[in-house]
Amino acid sequence: MPRAEERAARLVAEAREKVDRARADLAAAIRAADRDGVRQVDIVAATGYSRERVRQIIRDGET
Repeated sequence: MPRAEERAARLVAEAREKVDRARADLAAAIRAADRDGVRQVDIVAATGYSRERVRQIIRDGET
């Protein structure tokens, strides 16, 4: 049983890393779109994020 738990823990850790990487990639793409002049409404439509979340991501990249 310990081996199964170790494997499960490893799989969960790998999945979390993938999610974190995907979120970072998406945030970078949102910032790039903003720099390129893409309208915020279009970023919201493409990502499904709220306008406030898009603003937060852009603002976080400015610091």
